[in-house]
Amino acid sequence: MLHYLLRRVLYVLPILIGVNLITFALFFMVNSPDDMARMQLGVKRVTPEAIQQWKAARGYDKPLFINESAQGVAQLTETIFYDKSVALFAGDFGRSEDGREIGREIRERMGPSLAIAVPTFVIGLGLTVSLALFLVLFRGTWLDRAGVVLCVGLMSISSLFFIIGGQFIFARMLQLVPISGYESNPLVAWHFLILPVTVAIVAGIGGSTRWYRTLFLEEIGKDYVRTARAKGLSDAAVLFRHVLRNGLIPILTGVVVVIPSLFMGSLLIESFFGIPGLGSYTIDAIAAQDFAVVRAMVFLGSVLYLVGLILTDLSYTLVDPRIRLK
Repeated sequence: MLHYLLRRVLYVLPILIGVNLITFALFFMVNSPDDMARMQLGVKRVTPEAIQQWKAARGYDKPLFINESAQGVAQLTETIFYDKSVALFAGDFGRSEDGREIGREIRERMGPSLAIAVPTFVIGLGLTVSLALFLVLFRGTWLDRAGVVLCVGLMSISSLFFIIGGQFIFARMLQLVPISGYESNPLVAWHFLILPVTVAIVAGIGGSTRWYRTLFLEEIGKDYVRTARAKGLSDAAVLFRHVLRNGLIPILTGVVVVIPSLFMGSLLIESFFGIPGLGSYTIDAIAAQDFAVVRAMVFLGSVLYLVGLILTDLSYTLVDPRIRLK
């Protein structure tokens, strides 16, 4: 187990370097440091001297990947990519282009993101697994067929429809909840979170329920289920004692990988509901061409995703002790 974890951690480093390299290449294919300076200075006819000063103050006056004017190792170290990447691997996200500390912003905005993501994840997982088991229990009946049709219908509708529809009906017409905003006080925050959490659950319930239903139906056709029935167990007992347990392995694969989204937030939900989380933070940074924030958020998301993959492998051994990691 220890050797496996060490090997996986070593795999993480080249992956993160590659992700960071691609992020740099894509961003600077669209924007040059001069474009970033003009955007941040906010002046239509900014002078070349002001652009050069802005670039020098933020380390964008060097070559991107290779410094041909330098000698030896300095050709790689005296570059924008090296200067901006080393700090990330050391856990220092630096400052945004407007001077704010990115690490502090992430810590402050992680709370609102988790306030939406955690209840959405927990309630959504419990609800979708329960609905999938219900459909499998009544498989082949009109309840099962109606449930599948409903799931397909929900999958076919854009999440934007649920967001706008929920805001219009429950916030604008019925005035049951605020249309947008957020309050850090836990006693008041639930009033702002109930609508975005509900919308997020409804938007994802169709695809998840149909996926879990497929997993459970596949388990029902296996030999151990026929053996359990031959012993006289009821369909409900077989379903909840055996099928659910054996179906947890593929469920964990999708569940643990969702961990990054719990921290990174939802881009659409936070933007439309005015939640000051990491999702809206990323959208604002892209709109402002703030490469420091974009780079930090992509790097953080990659780290969390890789951690999720490692936790997925470890969770297999907890669900089925017969699985051994080598």
